[in-house]
Amino acid sequence: MAFIGTLRSKMGTWVVVFVFVAIAAFVLQDVFSSNSVLFNDDSVGEIAGHTVSLNEYQQAVREREANYMMYFNRQPGDAEMPTLREQAWEMLILRHAIEPQFKKTGVVVTSDEVADMISGKNISEGIKQSFTNPQTGQFDRSQLSEYLNAIKMAPVNSPDRMQWEIFQRDLQPGRQRIKYENLLIKSAYVTSAEAEKDYHLQNDVAEIRYLYVPYFSVSDTTVHPTDAELKAYYNKNKERYKTEATRNMKFVNFEVLPSAEDSLSFREELTRLAADFNATENDSLFALINAENAEIAYNRYPVSALPPFITLDELAPGEVKGPFLDEDSYKLVKLSKVGKDTIFSARASHILIRWDDDSDASKKTAKEKARDILKDIKAGADFAEKAQEFGTDGTAMRGGDLGWFSTGDMVKPFQDAVFGATKKGVLNDVVETDFGYHIIDVTEVKDNKYYDIAVIDREVLPSDASINNAIRKAEMFAGQLSNEKEFTERANKEGYTIYEAKNVLPSDRRVNNLGEARAVVQWLFRDAKVGKVSEVFDLRDQYAVAVMTGETEKGYKPFELAKEEITPAVKNELKGKIIVEKLNNLQGTLDEIASAYGKDATVYTNNSLKPSSSTLTSAGFDPVAVGRAFALEDGKRSTPYAGENGVLIIEVQTKTSAPAVGEYSMFKTQLQQSAINRNSSTIAEAIKHDAEIIDKRYKFY
Repeated sequence: MAFIGTLRSKMGTWVVVFVFVAIAAFVLQDVFSSNSVLFNDDSVGEIAGHTVSLNEYQQAVREREANYMMYFNRQPGDAEMPTLREQAWEMLILRHAIEPQFKKTGVVVTSDEVADMISGKNISEGIKQSFTNPQTGQFDRSQLSEYLNAIKMAPVNSPDRMQWEIFQRDLQPGRQRIKYENLLIKSAYVTSAEAEKDYHLQNDVAEIRYLYVPYFSVSDTTVHPTDAELKAYYNKNKERYKTEATRNMKFVNFEVLPSAEDSLSFREELTRLAADFNATENDSLFALINAENAEIAYNRYPVSALPPFITLDELAPGEVKGPFLDEDSYKLVKLSKVGKDTIFSARASHILIRWDDDSDASKKTAKEKARDILKDIKAGADFAEKAQEFGTDGTAMRGGDLGWFSTGDMVKPFQDAVFGATKKGVLNDVVETDFGYHIIDVTEVKDNKYYDIAVIDREVLPSDASINNAIRKAEMFAGQLSNEKEFTERANKEGYTIYEAKNVLPSDRRVNNLGEARAVVQWLFRDAKVGKVSEVFDLRDQYAVAVMTGETEKGYKPFELAKEEITPAVKNELKGKIIVEKLNNLQGTLDEIASAYGKDATVYTNNSLKPSSSTLTSAGFDPVAVGRAFALEDGKRSTPYAGENGVLIIEVQTKTSAPAVGEYSMFKTQLQQSAINRNSSTIAEAIKHDAEIIDKRYKFY
């Protein structure tokens, strides 16, 4: 008993000690875990040496969300959030990379300038557009004054006041950026010598003949690049193989599809509704209450606008058709009422034969041609084929079909001819309008009826059982797979299609046929490693299991990964040497050399080659070849040259230099404008490039 008493008296102390040790162990475990804030990097990237924390980025996103809500008066949904996150990232780039450049150049915008942009002499274009008088089309300063007075009286936290404050806040950096860009844009200068050179680039002409042998004329089996040759090419052209961080993967997807039982249950539901639908007197109310898609529940249609799932021949007023399957939905359709409108509609096809000019002779020729075609059609020729052959307007490629058109849609002679037809078929004679002569096939005679139609629909969706079945298949497939080989073997054994996705970027959201697959991309960059098989991804209407098959970090693509890409280029180099050596051993004119070489060598002529050209017929893009041509003297021939797509020998017949002109201001202006446009579009990109931006948002989004 003494022992029990001692235990009771000491129990409180031991409990406290135990709890302290447990809490300490829990805290230490959290501190030293990989998820601890002390050891886990919570940055979302770097911009110009500034580390962007998750908190800073989230704050920027919240700003964009608040701005969205003020403009659209609703919370942004899942579809809008990726755009807002991108806007937030661009805003941080502006803040940390671009705005510091303003300070370096001394570009500032004073408070007086901001005031001037709001209500002074140099009103912001955004404000001008917002306060344009709709009647005059001019900026209305009085409207602006009324608005500014109202804003001053508005509560501080009112949406209108906050929206104005944000707009006003953005005026200063916006004008600052314009000043900065103008500073750089205005630095573009074109000399008279450059203008004269551009004039000659555009107007000098050379007449040349050239022999061309494409690389593909030499079989791939005859050239075998060594690793040394491939590496030499890689080192020489390394800049071509710069890359962002990318990942490769294979995946199998498991679509969540409705079963036959699911389809039957929806059909049975509408079958039960059909009797009540047939009996009701208030078709519109019944349809609106029971339809899933309110937009098609009850509408009035002219014959020209009837939905494709409605066939009038199968509908009688007051009767219900269905349920029938239309794409992914079962439908019940009831024709409530048939009436007559004041507007008529008809459908026709035509073949338009235009005249060359307004002379009587030209019109006569066109009319005779149209009547000859009409005669062939009446004799049994296919109207659509004739339209494709002879039609001179945009309807020709679709067999002349004009679709449905209503009163007033067509020019009067054409409308009168079609609306005057009492039966379907080709009209007896051609019809003249201001556009030409029309051969007309009336495919639906005029009709002014309208149809009030009620529709009840049910989209066929997978049941819980179908969803569970897809999950079960995916989980059974993914179970205990440890590498790519096992992944491939099991997929082949169980008959699943393996898809590949290469060069997936950290910012990608959609991957091949997976649709919205952000979770897969995050896994690739955050948790995966080569050969690792993923868990099952839930991608809304499907499930997927992936295995990472390759990775490339930002920088230069490693030689081994670039090897497959390099091989064709090196093979072409080797083929070029073979072709050049063979051509060097041949003599005579270009035609004689081509004949001696064989069928793969062809001689071409170009009588109007300009220095500004970058292509040659058959040889394709090859600006160096064009440059070589203009470097040759008249009557001279180049040695065989390995170009972009094959080997060429170029022979210059004559070169004609454009005559000197008094001044080249037009060309100077063109070059100046081109330089300004180039600077304007590349300033921000140049700053971003030098800022060495590292985007690691994939860790969180």
